Amino acid sequence: MNRRNLIAATAAACFLPGGGRAQSRRVVTDSAGRKVELPARVERIYAAGPPASILVFAIAPDKLIGWTSAWREAERPFIAQRYADLPALGRLTGRGNTANVEIVMGAKPDVIIDYGTVSPTLSSLADRVQQQTGIPYLLLEGDFDRMAESILQVGRIASEEKRAESFARYTQDTIADISRRVAKVPTDRRPRVYYGRGPQGLSTGLVGSINMESIEQLGAVNVAAELGKGGLVQVSVEQVLRWNPDVIITIDPNFYTLAPRHPVWSTLPAVKAGRIHLAPNVPFGWIDFPPSINRLIGLRWLARILYPQAFPEDLRPIVRDFYTRCYHQAPSEAQLDQLLR
Repeated sequence: MNRRNLIAATAAACFLPGGGRAQSRRVVTDSAGRKVELPARVERIYAAGPPASILVFAIAPDKLIGWTSAWREAERPFIAQRYADLPALGRLTGRGNTANVEIVMGAKPDVIIDYGTVSPTLSSLADRVQQQTGIPYLLLEGDFDRMAESILQVGRIASEEKRAESFARYTQDTIADISRRVAKVPTDRRPRVYYGRGPQGLSTGLVGSINMESIEQLGAVNVAAELGKGGLVQVSVEQVLRWNPDVIITIDPNFYTLAPRHPVWSTLPAVKAGRIHLAPNVPFGWIDFPPSINRLIGLRWLARILYPQAFPEDLRPIVRDFYTRCYHQAPSEAQLDQLLR
């Protein structure tokens, strides 16, 4: 389905009159196939987790009623103050969920949105919270293949169709351009990558995990593939030595600093050659923390690292454009230096 047809089909299929209901209500089908009744006009949106907060903020910043956690000092400058000052309401999903039914009801949202992996467990949670609070709860799929569709859904939910359609086109164009260029790289020239998480770099993602989706989207080889499919897993430094990756990617500055000085990590050819790269992480991470639309700019960054000949362009204008679109504030030259140093 082409880009124009996707936009039209999503608008037609996902938002239907609520048969027999007053015109002030509408029925939405979410990514889990759940039919959820919404008010005709949504003004207040509660994001169930960090991925949803980024998605909602990008498309309907004035309807996001709060963040899942308080901002760190390094993150706040990338967001306009009026948005950074929104309250921290906690999270309903994911690790360390800190919100509860009372908090959600006290925030008085018109709808709750969760964005990411859709599973029976999360569907059950959504049904339970919806029953307990009377607040509509929608689940939206977060993988790259359905990212544009979810963006369009938020636009319709929040009556921000114009911004959503623009961002959906940007999303599809970005993914299509990157995929087209990567497809031209011979299989035997695609790098073997280790993704090191945590301060020791010994947590990594298995094949098919949302943590590895950006790396797999770029056709790179996950050296931990021999461990099977799943989520995150702990490994030993001896395993990584045996895998001998061409490139190491990390989101942890402690590990990035540790590796060149470590008696074992420093012996890896990738570390010796400086092929260990720390992903930018403000205001949100570029790889998987959290796994939302913030990963789009991470794809560009990763593509340039993994395939420098196929992606020779200057990232500064690309990053400036993405941050302006997604976070509604253009980064300064100093901030671009910080992100791309």
